[in-house]
Amino acid sequence: MQTVHIDDFKGCQVHFVGIGGISMSGLAEILLQRGYIVTGSDLKESHITQRLREKGARVFIGHHPSNVQGARLVVHTAAVKADNPEIQEARKRNIPVIDRATLLGQIMEAYPYSIGVSGSHGKTTTTSLLSTILLHANLDPTILVGGELDAIGGNVRTGNSPYFITEACEYVESFLHFRPYIAIILNIDADHLDYFKDIDHIYQAFSKFAHLVPQDGYTVGCADDPLVAKLLSEVKCNTISYGINGPSDWKACDIHYNSQGTASFKAYCKGEYVGNISLSVPGKHNVYNALASTAAAYALGIPFEVIQEALRTYTGTHRRLEFKGKMGDVTILDDYAHHPTEIKATLETVRNYPHNRIWCVFQPHTYTRTKKLFNEFVHAFKQADQLIITDIYAAREKDTGEVHSRDLVQAILQTGQPCTYMQTFEEIVNYLKENTSPGDIVITMGAGDVYRIGDMLLNATV
Repeated sequence: MQTVHIDDFKGCQVHFVGIGGISMSGLAEILLQRGYIVTGSDLKESHITQRLREKGARVFIGHHPSNVQGARLVVHTAAVKADNPEIQEARKRNIPVIDRATLLGQIMEAYPYSIGVSGSHGKTTTTSLLSTILLHANLDPTILVGGELDAIGGNVRTGNSPYFITEACEYVESFLHFRPYIAIILNIDADHLDYFKDIDHIYQAFSKFAHLVPQDGYTVGCADDPLVAKLLSEVKCNTISYGINGPSDWKACDIHYNSQGTASFKAYCKGEYVGNISLSVPGKHNVYNALASTAAAYALGIPFEVIQEALRTYTGTHRRLEFKGKMGDVTILDDYAHHPTEIKATLETVRNYPHNRIWCVFQPHTYTRTKKLFNEFVHAFKQADQLIITDIYAAREKDTGEVHSRDLVQAILQTGQPCTYMQTFEEIVNYLKENTSPGDIVITMGAGDVYRIGDMLLNATV
């Protein structure tokens, strides 16, 4: 790969292959704000591509060699393969090609206080919580988040300060391109097994990420996660631990949940009571996310009172246990959960809502994840009263025929849990309209386009 740096192309045309992606679009906006000429392509139109056009980008729908004309640098996502016609054309024209993570790492270099939020689960929510805190502290941060946050009007905010907050994804070890001053490690779990060999391979990746932090920087990690606790004992920089169960620097005690599942708790720092924290987002997992955000913000010198107020005002990110609306007296929720650990946490949280029955509509995400974590998926939905599973969302993969949603349904049925396979969204919508009752909750789950089912249900009631 050529050794190039984004600063070498100031004022030039940069082309993004897959510009409609949540992270790619954010990077494109940052470059637009810095005066670069931005073009890009994606397979379909979306509100994100439309927003980029309004900001000044030229966006093509479909991938074609001619799209790279005039580009001095081409950026692509990890999902884009070498046989992409635009990548091939760039190589033919000797246009430098870099991946998304390399560009993001280079952008981060300009910020003395860059924060990378990593972990198998919870990255988007924690990034959003921490962003809310820095905004409340008037620190004018630049923010790149893997979801849409109403407080910044989307997935990106360009500030004018030394602070930069971003998600740091472990897939294909892309976060090793980053240079964080603070590395947050929420948890380490088996995922992305189409790339990682096993949990030890995953641990080594997170360890390398933490070792990127300078000696005067911080690694913030969850002491209740055994692998994260092990990692904290091995890094060379300052460490800050947080947790609920065992000893940790930051600890949540006397946790209480209201009828909507949102928590309030007493926060302790190094054994000293600091104050109460009340959240407006539900679930025990969000207590952990709030502690991680608090620990990082406090390390930056933000007063606890500002942290308190910011956490209270945070009401969530789109697609993270998002309330979509009501179909009569049936509540429609949506969540990005696509890993067994996330599914269990989300359903456990939903059980705290007042409800009659919980209907879960799950769209598995990638064949590899479904196959490698098959047994974990079989037992992940115990808290759902009714379960519908639709076809696997392929994302970056091709169907090899090794696993199908029907296989998962059959295995779940053998445990005694009701479960139904339905192929089309229309079929699911009609079934839910006919079979749900007042007081029921319908939650759509998955990292693909399963959220459309909630939209279809709500549009049908208009």
